[in-house]
Amino acid sequence: MSAAWQPLLDWWFGAAGCGPAPTAVEVAAARTKLWFGKHDRQDVDARQRFGTLVEQALAGELGDWQAHAQGWLATLLLLDQLPRMIYRDTPRAFAGDRLAQALVQEGLARSLERQLAPIQQVFVYLVLEHAEDLATQNLAVQHFTALRDAASSAERALFADYLDYAERHQRVIARFARFPHRNSILGRSSRAEELAFLEEPGSRF
Repeated sequence: MSAAWQPLLDWWFGAAGCGPAPTAVEVAAARTKLWFGKHDRQDVDARQRFGTLVEQALAGELGDWQAHAQGWLATLLLLDQLPRMIYRDTPRAFAGDRLAQALVQEGLARSLERQLAPIQQVFVYLVLEHAEDLATQNLAVQHFTALRDAASSAERALFADYLDYAERHQRVIARFARFPHRNSILGRSSRAEELAFLEEPGSRF
């Protein structure tokens, strides 16, 4: 019997077959549109498949999952990635961020990330990348740098791209101490320099 979190991991990363494990490049090529695309159909699918689990994670009801690295990773997805799909463009999209960031720190202290494949680790460090806190952003860049440096030559460009995005997020927080593109969703007033920044290409993640 598979673990309760396995259907989510299979949906997110692709189900493992009986053949050789796919490379990080192959997984990313197959799943990037799900991970980083904005498609109503995908958002609805996420809600129908995992909406109940997201609510359980937000309510702190999946604590028993944290005994396993894969369960920890799945909980992070439920708190950080899935709300951004299910509750897109609403304040609730960020409702799990604080819980996810605390959970990442707890797991890193237990070295749970070492039990994950590098492409899975990306979604651990993305939690850090989403934080409106410079020290946490610095930690994200540190971990993404380590992923890039450890990657094979065939996968170096993929992980370098993830590092580039982490560095871009870091620069925004260093400059504004928050992500200006979240202001309207969260009901925050934007400063003039933030409004000017939002007119620049690539200012919205």
